[in-house]
Amino acid sequence: MILHDLISFDILRVIWWALLGVLLIGFALTDGFDLGVGALLPFVGKSDTERRVIINTIGPVWEGNQVWFILGGGAIFAAWPPLYAVSFSGFYLAMFLVLAALILRPVGFKYRSKRESATWRTTWDWALFVGGAVPALIFGVAVGNVLQGVPFYLTPDMLMPMYEGNSIMKLLGLLNPYALLAGVVSLSMLLMHGSAWLGLKTEGVIADRARRIGSIAGIVAALSYALAGLWLAFGIEGYQIVGEVVKDGPSNPLFSEVVRGGSWMDAYAIRPWIAVAPIMGFVGIALAVMGLRAGREVSTLLWSKLAIFGIISSVGLTMFPFILPSTVDPSSSLTVWDSSSSHLTLFVMLVCAVIFMPLILAYTSWVYKVLWGKVAEDDVTQNSQSY
Repeated sequence: MILHDLISFDILRVIWWALLGVLLIGFALTDGFDLGVGALLPFVGKSDTERRVIINTIGPVWEGNQVWFILGGGAIFAAWPPLYAVSFSGFYLAMFLVLAALILRPVGFKYRSKRESATWRTTWDWALFVGGAVPALIFGVAVGNVLQGVPFYLTPDMLMPMYEGNSIMKLLGLLNPYALLAGVVSLSMLLMHGSAWLGLKTEGVIADRARRIGSIAGIVAALSYALAGLWLAFGIEGYQIVGEVVKDGPSNPLFSEVVRGGSWMDAYAIRPWIAVAPIMGFVGIALAVMGLRAGREVSTLLWSKLAIFGIISSVGLTMFPFILPSTVDPSSSLTVWDSSSSHLTLFVMLVCAVIFMPLILAYTSWVYKVLWGKVAEDDVTQNSQSY
């Protein structure tokens, strides 16, 4: 028996679908509070020293947290090549905006304290705000568009995806009402998460302001998430595979027959257990908001993480087995069963993941243990190495 035959092709596809979700959730759980803190910076920090304290709560860890983002992109490239090709082509301008915003973060950290000028530092503070708020919003907008479907189709030879409209029209098309609502869910969720982090890592007026804003953000996240769910249930058509589903067949989406119809929420009738995901989302938000108002620290951050885990996983579980549906040609829609790499590729990647992911988790845990504790004003005013 060939070694990679120990795990069947269909099982490997589901494993890598789940691992992709783990990587994306891992990014949201870790770098998500970095984005939230950046978006909160101009509003929570009123003086230069306070803003330096806020920046130094994430300064030592943000680069390591982006490992999950890089791993997620690499996993899409290697495990789901059609998804990589279609999404990176169709969402090119949106991704360019995200990357441009993310570039502002290291530049802002590096240059903010180079001059004593208040105007100079305030400018970079707003650059850090953009570096946090824009990605948080655009990631949610992308998810909202995925749930609605993307206007692409595959050529018969599978050489390239084709899109309707020019680049500007595609970008404007992404900014539709439902996608913007999903962006509000994402942004408010990460603002709550960033507030929970600041409540853990700071003290005094900074922590108090962060908790007040985080409580409001949590309420907005819960209301917008509920509204997005109702809209998805009653206002957006779902997708269905008709005919026999070949789970271990070739990776060619055009071999499957997909039609639009019904609702994405039909998945909850077929697999009732997936309701645990949105329940975790709402419970996590409620307990995080209560923790922020009560001034609790570690538990609040954990509840915020539970909310993020539930909200993001609810999207994947609701759509399964679809990964990226097409509004132009439903049969071009990408699913778990027909858009992966080969059996051998997925197996080799799984072996690498089993070896290296525990090392990444162990190292990350060690870093957070070393950096445990609050950042006080004396830490930034008396340390020449701080931001």
